[in-house]
Amino acid sequence: MSGFPTFGGAPLLYRWFLSVPLTALLCLPAGATDLLEAYRLAQASDPTFDAARHVLEGVRQKIPQAQAALLPVINLTGNVGDNRATTVFSGVAPVDREMQSWTWTLQLTQPLLRASSYFAYRQSEFVVEQAVAQYEQAQQDLLLRVAQAYFGVIVALDVIAASDTEVKALEEQLAQVKRGFEAGTHSVTDIDETKSRLGLARSQRVAAMNDLESKRADLEKVTGQTLRQLAILEASALPTDPKPLDSRAWMEQARNNHPLVRAQRAALDAAQSDIKRNRAEHLPTLDLVASYGKNYASNSLTTPTDYSTRAVSGQVGVQLTIPLFAGGATTSKVVEAIANKDKTQAELEAASRQAATDARQAFAGVINGLAQIDALNSAIESAQSAVKGNRVGYRLGIRINIDVLNAEHQLYTAQRDLSKARCDTLLQGLKLKAAVGLLSEDDLQEVNGMLKRSGDF
Repeated sequence: MSGFPTFGGAPLLYRWFLSVPLTALLCLPAGATDLLEAYRLAQASDPTFDAARHVLEGVRQKIPQAQAALLPVINLTGNVGDNRATTVFSGVAPVDREMQSWTWTLQLTQPLLRASSYFAYRQSEFVVEQAVAQYEQAQQDLLLRVAQAYFGVIVALDVIAASDTEVKALEEQLAQVKRGFEAGTHSVTDIDETKSRLGLARSQRVAAMNDLESKRADLEKVTGQTLRQLAILEASALPTDPKPLDSRAWMEQARNNHPLVRAQRAALDAAQSDIKRNRAEHLPTLDLVASYGKNYASNSLTTPTDYSTRAVSGQVGVQLTIPLFAGGATTSKVVEAIANKDKTQAELEAASRQAATDARQAFAGVINGLAQIDALNSAIESAQSAVKGNRVGYRLGIRINIDVLNAEHQLYTAQRDLSKARCDTLLQGLKLKAAVGLLSEDDLQEVNGMLKRSGDF
């Protein structure tokens, strides 16, 4: 799409307006922030994305925590005591006795057979896999939120530029009509009609300014900074057709590869491992137990002879534990785990369907957006010709003032709609990539290449 063409012979106001695109009316310095730079700011400051990153860091610790149940456990225990007693021996009066003692033991326990711990470890791997997929979704969500907020500002700026131009055009039209009224060539109705349109245009500009502030607030919320100057879309920038040009292919890919679908699939694997882990609580466990220790006693409280003892002991063996009855807790946990698995299965199906729906809607958004852009380009060309024709007809007396106002309004509306359609279609293209789990910074870079930093139009 090229810049809006001009047509010869039109009054100065219309030649000026039709010679530039809407965004050309904005003063844009070379230091304007582009889409990729806005994304970098959001990466560093967006609290939602920051929270997702910390969640992943925490969930990653599930693996070493579960793995610890399969690794050796070494404990060192010891105690020191001072024991006092009154001891009575046969035929002897009670005697007060005192003994100092200490002992320490180093014990190693190595699990040899613990099925529940193994399944818990497998479950932790699936939980981390789920968290990774959720983090990827957070990354894609950040890309989309930045793009949506950025293009929201761009569209709002275009609306204001169009409103400014429309207001200026109506002001000049009103001045022309007033001169015609004084000369006797225009009626008071022409003045009233133009004033009415001018008041409406000014009202719409106020609404556009409010919308711009709202859109800037959205962008500031995600980037953490106030970005007053933004790079704008090139006048020739056009979204491209999705490849492949088949909505069913995109839907199928979304069902398999959307991050939330992959997250739910990992959650289902984790739920199945949880069932196995709880069932394994019925199984025997076998541990290797080895200990080494020393103990000392200064004398004995139970013998009449005072003597000290020192002992060094070592022990190696296996410990078998066979669960017999746990009050029904293990069986209850199995039933609960099965119910959770069924719930997760249903959530996986829901996520798959939603992903396919998102892909279908985004695909249609791109296709319809491209068609709308083409139609609006044609509408603008026709509207420009209509403005020219109505102006000429008005001067010749075969058109009335309201015809000129309607033609101008249609032109401004079509140009505003074109700006929004271009931005919306680019955003739908990003959403389509996100629906199939393929949206990345490279896609944002591609869109960023369509932006213009300088004010040279």
